[in-house]
Amino acid sequence: MTGGLGRYAFALAPLVAAGLWGGMYVVSKWGFTLIPPVTLGFLRVALGATVLWAVVAGRGGQLPPRADWPGFVVLGGWVTLTIVTQFVGTELTNASQGSLLTVLTPVFTVLLGAAVLGERVTATKAGGMALAAVGTVVVLAGQYDPSGLAAGNLAGVALLLVASVAWAGYTVWGVPVVGRYGALDAATYSSLASVPMLGVLAVAELWILDVSPTEIPITVGSVGTVLYLGVAATAAAWYLWYKGLEYVPAGTVAVFFFAQPAIGAALGAALLGERLGAGFLLGGTLMAVGIWAVSRERASSSGSSVEASPE
Repeated sequence: MTGGLGRYAFALAPLVAAGLWGGMYVVSKWGFTLIPPVTLGFLRVALGATVLWAVVAGRGGQLPPRADWPGFVVLGGWVTLTIVTQFVGTELTNASQGSLLTVLTPVFTVLLGAAVLGERVTATKAGGMALAAVGTVVVLAGQYDPSGLAAGNLAGVALLLVASVAWAGYTVWGVPVVGRYGALDAATYSSLASVPMLGVLAVAELWILDVSPTEIPITVGSVGTVLYLGVAATAAAWYLWYKGLEYVPAGTVAVFFFAQPAIGAALGAALLGERLGAGFLLGGTLMAVGIWAVSRERASSSGSSVEASPE
């Protein structure tokens, strides 16, 4: 596809990423019963980076110049901080807390986008973000008992807040890198840069827990968890997330994150037989209208995020 339609379709790539992340909370929460959280995060990113590099190498890609690696290392640091705080925080919190706190990621992304990249927060974007946020809260209120928000570990809540800021940082600081190298290379090399960082932390975790790597069970469940997290939720989703940055600003890409909890709830109903709350239809409608308003505003304008981004 070319022209405006093609640009609009690629701008929606982050929505697909949100769909792939929709079931990640349940998968990772279950995976922690088999593999410690930081170690699972390391396996996830190591597999994702391997898949991405295989694609880059298959297309004849080469490693970037040494002078450009500091930028990828910075993104790798954001990745590492995101994975560690997200997975440890997820283990320490309940479903309602974990889902609700994901709503803050787009907010932090918009704020960082405005502060770091000078992106404009128009009335349409602010209104669409607010509408999508309200829709997400309505969906979550129908899925979970609000009293459960007070339960759980406060340290886990704090870690998930840090994870929201860290993913916003990965998004915003990735804009100039995507502009220079494109989505595939940016996702690949930032993932590769994070692998040794996560590897050191995984070794430390296993040492602290006094767990030998040979004690980690190799079962259909553990392998399936790593495959889903590594291939779908990392390699594919991170590429699609950065693909959106080639066409729209970071603040606009961020609005698609609101869809993650709703998609997760829909997948739970379709695959696990869970009941959807009464507010799912109302909340989903509000969310869809808000996302459409924000994405439509950018899609109807000229130019792309990459063209407008600083180098």
